[in-house]
Amino acid sequence: MTSKSYDVVIIGGGIMGSATAYNLMRISPGVKAAVIEMDPSYSRASTTLSMSNARIQFSFRPNVQISQYAFEVLENFEQEMAIDGNRPSIAYRREGNLFLVNEAGQNEAQASLKMQQALGCDVEWWTPEKIRERFPLYNPEGYVGATFGPKDGHFDAYGVLMGYRAKAISLGAAFIHAEVSEITRTGNQITGVRLKTGEYITAGAVVNCAGAWCTEIARTVGVQLPVEPVKRQVFALDTKVKPDGPLPLTYIPSGMYFRTETGGLILLGKSMPEDPVGFSFTWEDKRFYELLWPDLVEFVPEFESLKLVRGWAGLYAMNTLDENAILGEWPELKGLYLANGFSGHGLQQGPAVGRYIAELITRQTLSMDLSVFGPERILENRPLNESGIY
Repeated sequence: MTSKSYDVVIIGGGIMGSATAYNLMRISPGVKAAVIEMDPSYSRASTTLSMSNARIQFSFRPNVQISQYAFEVLENFEQEMAIDGNRPSIAYRREGNLFLVNEAGQNEAQASLKMQQALGCDVEWWTPEKIRERFPLYNPEGYVGATFGPKDGHFDAYGVLMGYRAKAISLGAAFIHAEVSEITRTGNQITGVRLKTGEYITAGAVVNCAGAWCTEIARTVGVQLPVEPVKRQVFALDTKVKPDGPLPLTYIPSGMYFRTETGGLILLGKSMPEDPVGFSFTWEDKRFYELLWPDLVEFVPEFESLKLVRGWAGLYAMNTLDENAILGEWPELKGLYLANGFSGHGLQQGPAVGRYIAELITRQTLSMDLSVFGPERILENRPLNESGIY
């Protein structure tokens, strides 16, 4: 049965879907857009289960430029997303990102730093002595230094998501609580989506913003994406010894990262090759005690005494081809747009990607050319070359 018709249907109402809907309505006020979200509580959304970080420090120039725009948006977000004078609160804290560098990674880090600074980014090289001076709890022995982005930081991901969602709705976008069973097509033209309820929604353009679920959705229309749902776990720690002030999001080459959180806690995670693939949201304290705690104590010896307060798990939509975003219209299907495979960087890339996809759909002049992330490379098995991705 057919009961609704839209110009654009967006599958997934997380940061990508909501930012795309907002930008569609902003750019083209007359467009009829609907966002289909299966879990409006967002309890399992990667957006809300992340550590909510935004950083300028990438080794691939387009990713740096995406982050530069995100910084602009976040700085003015509460004002721009106000509705009738009511502003969302996103608790944007620019407490920095610190990337430790060992000897093996020094040349790469210096090259990335040079590129970032050439783009006007505020990023510094810190010696081990400066690391100790600024953060006395840290033990940088064995590292040649670190890069520090003082304007990197974190924010309330749920606040940003709700800000985009509410603003998009105020501009005329529809948000529908439902689950998409398939994308539909006639020949090489997308015609809409069918819901699990059996309802059919027609649309000339469909945007796959389904995050970790994107591969299943794409497969319904014959598109094979190299994206897997990978579980990442976060642990909240109450340390006996407290830092004098906020700690930046600190990355160690082993894959571990941590930062301070409101209430004097430390949030910590680690990306490992053996992280399980699948839709699991369980977390294991054994992982922290056996694998992460020793790594943490080696770098912050004073954290030997602590209490594991809680933990949670979320999903990365890992692009197994090159760990970078897949953006744009699928070459073999007119009207199918992809915003997938962000590999843990989606929250901070949402502002630029939402604008880019909206501009592609409405045939606007592009504010930022992100065609390097185009899906053609999936068909051609041509990965982008970026190293040092966290």
